[in-house]
Amino acid sequence: MLMNEKIKASEVELTGLNGEPLGVVSRAEALALAKQHKADLVCLSIMSSPPPCKLMGRGTAKQEASQAKRQEKAQGQPVKVKELRLGIDIEQHDYDTKQRQAAKLLESGSAVQLVVRVQGGKQGAAGKTLLERLLADLAEQGKPQTGIQVSGKQVMVQVNPSRTGG
Repeated sequence: MLMNEKIKASEVELTGLNGEPLGVVSRAEALALAKQHKADLVCLSIMSSPPPCKLMGRGTAKQEASQAKRQEKAQGQPVKVKELRLGIDIEQHDYDTKQRQAAKLLESGSAVQLVVRVQGGKQGAAGKTLLERLLADLAEQGKPQTGIQVSGKQVMVQVNPSRTGG
């Protein structure tokens, strides 16, 4: 982002502090106006001729740019995946604890991979039933990314947060 003296164009298309168009003016005149209004002259695009520039309150342009950069960085970060393991014969108290843990992780913005350890085909169906129940209880905090996957020794599902928290 070009500001003030870094703008090298001889003429700029200027917009005032309140968004009013001031027309094409010389760079020197635009800088003088910026100084007079205690503002920054900010170049919006260097691709056109004359480049469109805007008067902005001192520091607001830099603040907006850093805020946009922060937001972009936050959106670019991958979602953390936390794994929670459950046993097939889980008792109600332990189930409630795991459910609370999963809900807390989802609300903090992390994805949760729920894994039930099983032995054999019969337990696979029971593991799937357990995960379906847990998914129903966690419906408010998150939604499954894929269906429930049943493999030889485990039944698993990844749940993504319904909204990203802070």
